[in-house]
Amino acid sequence: METQMSFRSIVAFASVLTLWSASVAAETIKIGVTPGPHAQILEAVKPIAAKNGLDVQLVEFSDYVVPNAALDAGDIQANSFQNQPYLDNQKADRGYKIEAVGLTVNFPIGVYSKKHKSWAEIPDGGKISIPNDPTNGGRALLLLRDKGAIKLKDGVGFKPTVLDVADNPKKLKFVEVDAAQAPRALDDVDAAVINTNYATQAGLDPVKDPILREDPKGPYVNLIAVRAADKDKPWVKILVDSYHTAEVKEFVLTKFKGAVLPSW
Repeated sequence: METQMSFRSIVAFASVLTLWSASVAAETIKIGVTPGPHAQILEAVKPIAAKNGLDVQLVEFSDYVVPNAALDAGDIQANSFQNQPYLDNQKADRGYKIEAVGLTVNFPIGVYSKKHKSWAEIPDGGKISIPNDPTNGGRALLLLRDKGAIKLKDGVGFKPTVLDVADNPKKLKFVEVDAAQAPRALDDVDAAVINTNYATQAGLDPVKDPILREDPKGPYVNLIAVRAADKDKPWVKILVDSYHTAEVKEFVLTKFKGAVLPSW
C-alpha cells in the first residue's frame, strides 16, 4: 500500500512538473496591428501560434506612424500593417532598426467616389484626396498614372509627390489627408484614394466599390516586421510559420472575398 501511494505521488508530481514546464516554455509577444483585416487575420493566427507555444497579444493602432515607433522602442515585439516601401521610408527618415521577416497579404488600393459612378465622370478640376504620407501618397499617384489619369516625371520611384506630376489633363486638384481620415473626405471631394483596411472599416467594398483599383501584383505586399536584434529568435519563426498556414490562407480568401490577397 505504501509503495502504491508513493508511485501515485510521483505520478502526480510529474504531471504538475509537466504543466509547469509547459507554462514556462510558452512565450508571450505583443504585435501591433491596424484595425480591420490585419487585426482579423492575426486573430486567426493566434490559436495556431498558441499550439506551438507562442501567446500572441494584439495591440491596435489607429494610424500608420505609431506602430513602428512602438516596435523600435520595445513596447511591442512585432507589427503587421505595412509594406516594404513604407518600412524603407520610415527607416530612412527615423533611423529605425527594424527588419521584415515574412510576407503576409496584399491590399490593392482603390479610388472611391460618392459623387461619380466611374472615373470618366470625374470633372475637369475635380478634387482627389490622396494619403499625406510619402509612401501611400506616392502609391496613389502611381495608381493614377498607371490608369492613364496623369503622367509623372521619369525616375520618381515609389515615392512621387504632387510636384512630380508632369501632365494632368483634367487639371485635378490633389488634397492630401491622413490615410485614416480618407473615408471621411469622400463627402468633400470628387474621389478619394483609400487604403483597403480603412475602406473596409468605413463599410466600403474594396472589390465592388472602387472606380479605379490597383493591380494586385507589385511591391506593396504587406509584411511582418520585428526589431533587427530579434529577427533570429525562435519565436519569430513560430510566428511566421503560424501565419503561413493553409488555415490562415483559407480564412483570408473566405473572409475577404478578393479584397485581401494572400502573398505566400
